[in-house]
Amino acid sequence: MEGKGPRDIKERTFEFALEVVRLCRKLNERPGVSRTLGKQLLRSGTSIGANIEEAQAGQSRADFINKYAIALKEARETIYWIRLLHESREYTDGKLTQIQREAEEITKIIGSIIVNAKKNLKSR
Repeated sequence: MEGKGPRDIKERTFEFALEVVRLCRKLNERPGVSRTLGKQLLRSGTSIGANIEEAQAGQSRADFINKYAIALKEARETIYWIRLLHESREYTDGKLTQIQREAEEITKIIGSIIVNAKKNLKSR
């Protein structure tokens, strides 16, 4: 996730989803709360890229924006689950901070894409 130059948002969210899958595998090995939180994180963390992928085939500019808006919601939810894992001390590996940082960056990028797409939609 780090040490690379600018990347396509589709590739970046795919790589992020892979990191989430790896983390959730570790969480799934634990009993109770960790496993439950991991399932929530897995759903939202992998949904970001799936919605970005869907947006590429959007039927209209409005559909594109809508799919990105869903991806943004999923990214925010992902940050929530990561924060909860961290603050509850259910998972204390330093990798969690790196994953949270990437989720926050992805959220900002998606937000920026939505703003620009809306501007372009209005200027038509």
